[in-house]
Amino acid sequence: MKYSMIFAALSATLVLSACERPSTTVVTPPAAPATTVVAVPGPAGPTGATGATGDTAPKGETGATGSTGATGSTGAQGQPGKTGDTIVVVPTR
Repeated sequence: MKYSMIFAALSATLVLSACERPSTTVVTPPAAPATTVVAVPGPAGPTGATGATGDTAPKGETGATGSTGATGSTGAQGQPGKTGDTIVVVPTR
């Protein structure tokens, strides 16, 4: 399976190169067609006038304002601070 694609490509090349081909090919040109006269247009004329401007589109309605959110509840009351003890923090080195 490892070399099957390479083998198939090489064998196809050998088979196709073994075909005989004619050494020369003779092509006979077709008879000359009859001459037809075609009228060619001249240069372009002047540019026409600009068209009228279109009407302005009507303005759409403004959307409704959203409702105000509910008011939050008041938080619970905390305990008052304790007094009397003083804590001193001494940093160490």
